[in-house]
Amino acid sequence: MSRTRVRPTREETRQRLFEAAAAVFAEQGIGAASVEAITSAAGLTRGAFYSNFDGKDDLITAMLADHVTQTVRRNLELLARHREPQDFIAALQAVDRSEQDPLGRSPLLHLELLLHEARAGEHRPEPGEFLRARRQLIADIVEGTGLASTRGGPFDPRQLAAMLLAMEDGFRLHRLIDPATTPADSFLRSLSVLQTAFSTAHS
Repeated sequence: MSRTRVRPTREETRQRLFEAAAAVFAEQGIGAASVEAITSAAGLTRGAFYSNFDGKDDLITAMLADHVTQTVRRNLELLARHREPQDFIAALQAVDRSEQDPLGRSPLLHLELLLHEARAGEHRPEPGEFLRARRQLIADIVEGTGLASTRGGPFDPRQLAAMLLAMEDGFRLHRLIDPATTPADSFLRSLSVLQTAFSTAHS
């Protein structure tokens, strides 16, 4: 009795390509990675790749867009359950990274892809859009946890968001340069320090 082969959905195909691309980029570097290497790692054909993406740069843009979408969703779900700043930070620290998208599991690759996009002149609008979306997410969290209205404030949520995001990306860059002295959870540790400082200063 023959079995009917079930073809993956378009979304399943894209996710397989995202996962494969992340692995190939990490192993070979973004510049050296070929479409052939990515499709081979995904167990898919070139036809499957080009039915979803125009090329490697288009794939990278889609990976970044998917990461922003998933990050916003995950964090807003956490915010709905954890409204106190310390509770939200603790929930972030407890998140199982293995269940996240490939860029959520590898912040360094996320940063590398952003830099790659920024260097590509025809793709410059996208990194700006991703940056604004990430800033808006953090501003929503700052407002949702009440951090912007602690005593001594109110603080501008957008300014706080820009500062926190710059700190997060700065730690990613430092880890890329000197991982021995920059723990993977440096940003979350710093959030805890800042939250404690806010609480102590305004208690």
